[in-house]
Amino acid sequence: MSRVIVKNAAYDYKTIRDTVFEMIDATGGERIGKGSRVLIKPNLLAPASPEKAMLTHPLIVRAAAEYCLDKGARLQISDSPAMGTFNRVLKESGIRDALKGLDVSFSEFRETVTIDTGPPFNRIEIARDAIDADMIINLPKLKTHTQMLLTLGIKNLFGCVVGLKKPEWHFRTGIDREMFARLLVLIYKAINPGITVLDGVLAMEGQGPGRSGTPRHLGVILAGSNAADLDITVCRMFRMRPDSLLTNKIAIEMGLASESAEIEGILPEIKDFKMPEIIPLVFGPKRFHRFMRKHLTQRPEADHAVCRMCGECWRYCPAAAITGQGNKISFDYDKCIRCYCCIEVCPHGALKAAESTAGKVIRRALDSRTR
Repeated sequence: MSRVIVKNAAYDYKTIRDTVFEMIDATGGERIGKGSRVLIKPNLLAPASPEKAMLTHPLIVRAAAEYCLDKGARLQISDSPAMGTFNRVLKESGIRDALKGLDVSFSEFRETVTIDTGPPFNRIEIARDAIDADMIINLPKLKTHTQMLLTLGIKNLFGCVVGLKKPEWHFRTGIDREMFARLLVLIYKAINPGITVLDGVLAMEGQGPGRSGTPRHLGVILAGSNAADLDITVCRMFRMRPDSLLTNKIAIEMGLASESAEIEGILPEIKDFKMPEIIPLVFGPKRFHRFMRKHLTQRPEADHAVCRMCGECWRYCPAAAITGQGNKISFDYDKCIRCYCCIEVCPHGALKAAESTAGKVIRRALDSRTR
C-alpha cells in the first residue's frame, strides 16, 4: 500500500533536515546507493526570493541534497525555468548559496529524448537528464494554479519539458484542460520519480503559480513514493474531492493512484485556502460559444498601473494572443487559449484571470435553469 507522510515544519534548517531525512528514508531512500545518479527536480519557475512562495525553499533542496550525498550519490539539480536564466533563478531563490560547499552539479535541462507515451500524444520530448537518472527526487511547491487549480507533485514534472516546448504543448492541448491534465500525467508516468517531497511550509493561494498569487503559511511537508497519492492527500487536506483536481482524475483513471494511501501523521483540515476560480470556457448553447469565449468567459487581464511593458507575456504566449501597443498590452481573446502562461511568467504580478460582470450574470442564470 502507498504511504503519504505528513509532518509539521518550519524553515529552521535543523528541523527541515531532520524531517526531510526521515521522510526520504521512509519513502525509498534505500534505493539511493553509492554512485547512483540522482536528479533533484525542485520548482524553479522563475527568479524569486523564498518569501514569494513561488519556488521550492532552498533549505528543503539542501536537505534533500545532503541526504543523497551522505549515501554517496552523484547529484544533479535541474529544471527548465519558464522565465529568466537558470543561473538567475538559482541566485535569487537562494538555492545556490544554500548549497555552497556541497558536491552538487547544477544543470539546466537542455537535451531531450523522445518517449512514446501512447495515445493521444504518442511521442513527447522530455529532458534526457530526467530519463537517464537512476532516481528522481521530485520537490514541488504547494501552489495554486490559475489554469489547473493546483500545482503539486505531478504538475511539477512539466518542468522536465524543455524551454519553449512547454508553451507549444499548451497550444497543442488548447482550451481543453482535461487534455492538458492527461499530458501532465503521461509525463509523470514516463519520468516516474522515486520520491516526492512537497514544500507546503509557505504555500501559495489565490491566483498562483506566479507573482499574482499570495503566500500563505501552512507549516506542512508531505512526502511519498507515489506523487499521485500525495496530490490526492493534499486535496483531502483542503476538504476537496480528489477528482476535482484534473491530474488526480486522470491518474485514477489510468490506475496510477491507489486512492487509499496510508497517511502517516496528522493531516490538517484547511477549509479557508483560497483557490483560483476555474470557470468553464464555454457554456450554454453551442451557437453562442465563440461570442462567449471572446466577451463573457474568464480571461487574462492586465493591471495597466502595474504593467511595465517588459514583454515577457507576449514573448511566452503560446497562442500569440498578446501584443504590446503603445503603453498598454492588448489581448486577442479569439486566439487566447486560457492557459494563463502570461499570468505565470509575469515578473511584476500585473496580470490576473477575470470574468466579466456580464459573463457572471449570464453563466449563473444558465446554471440556475439547469438545476
